[in-house]
Amino acid sequence: MEKYSQFRDRGSGISPFLPIPIEERSILLLPFYLFLFVIRVPILIGLSLSYLLFLQWLPIGSLGKKAILWCILGTPGIWWIDLQIDGVRRGSLGTKANKPKLPFPGTVIASSYTSPIDCLYLAAIFDPIFTVSYPNTRSVRRVGLFEAMLHALSYPRDTPPSNARLTTVADLIRDNPDASILVFPECTTTNGRGILPFSTSLLSVGPETKIFPINLRYTPADITTPVPGTWLSFLWNLCSKPTHCIRVRIAEGVYNSAPKSQNTYDTNYFDELDKRETRQRNGATNGDISHNGESSVSKEEKQLLDQIGEALARLGRVKRVNLGVKDKQQFVATWSKNRRIW
Repeated sequence: MEKYSQFRDRGSGISPFLPIPIEERSILLLPFYLFLFVIRVPILIGLSLSYLLFLQWLPIGSLGKKAILWCILGTPGIWWIDLQIDGVRRGSLGTKANKPKLPFPGTVIASSYTSPIDCLYLAAIFDPIFTVSYPNTRSVRRVGLFEAMLHALSYPRDTPPSNARLTTVADLIRDNPDASILVFPECTTTNGRGILPFSTSLLSVGPETKIFPINLRYTPADITTPVPGTWLSFLWNLCSKPTHCIRVRIAEGVYNSAPKSQNTYDTNYFDELDKRETRQRNGATNGDISHNGESSVSKEEKQLLDQIGEALARLGRVKRVNLGVKDKQQFVATWSKNRRIW
C-alpha cells in the first residue's frame, strides 16, 4: 500500500479511503455463503424496486413505509442495532423528558457517511428529507432515498451538476416543517476510520434549529463503500454473511449560534477576491475551512463545524482528518489505474 501513502492523514496516519479488507472465512462454509447470497440478492432487489416504483407512492403512511424499509434492512441480515444517545440512560428513552434528545421534525441530522445502508437505516428510523452537500457551497441538492444511496457509490464531486436545483437547509426546514433534514457534511463516503472536513452547508441553519450529530458504524466493517462503483463487492459482503450489526451513536443537539454572514450584495466583490487570493498564497492550514468549503467562514461558524466534527469523531471513536473530496478524487484515479472498480 506504499502507493497510497500520500492519501494518509499526515497527523494521524489514517487512510479514510482505502476499502476495509474482507474478513477471512472458512472455505468449508463457502457453499453456505453462496446460498445466502443467491437467496437474498433477488429478494433484496425485488423489495427495493417495489418500494421505489410503487409502494413509496401509495397512501400507506409513514409507519407503513418504515415497515417496508425494515424488511429491506432485514433481508441481508441487519438485525442487531446498538443504539446509544448522549445523556440518556439505557431503558429510559421512552420517557417524555428524553424525547427531545432524538431528532424530530424541524431539526437537522448531521450524519457520518460510509455506506448506502446509512441512508436506508436513517430513513427507516427518522424518515428525513435527504440532501447532497458539496464542499464549495452552502447550498444543497435535495434527493430521494435511493438517489442518496446511489450517491454513496458514485464518483465524488466537488461541484454540483450544472443542471442541479440547489437550495439551502434553512429553506428546506421552512418549507417542510413536518420532517427532519438529513445532511452528510463530509460530502463523500469514507471507510469509517476518520471524519473528513465539512462542507459549509450546515451554516445556513438558523439559530432556533437543533442539529443532531449521528455516527453509524458496522460490524463487520467491510460493507462500507469508500471506493465508488464497487456494487458487486458491496452486495457480496452485505448478503453473504448471516448477520450485521449497526452501532448508532447520537449526540446532544447543538444550535448555530454564529451570527449570519454578511449579505453578498453588501460586500465588495474585489475586497472578497483580494482576501481569497491572500488565503491561497498563504496556503490552507489544517483547520482552514477553505480547504473544503467556502473561504468566507467566520470564526464563530468555524467553531460550529468544529463542534459537530468533534462530536462525530467522538461518537465514532475516530479522529478528524485533513483529506477532502479532491483528495478522494485523486485517490480514486490512482486506485483505478491498477484495479477495475466499475
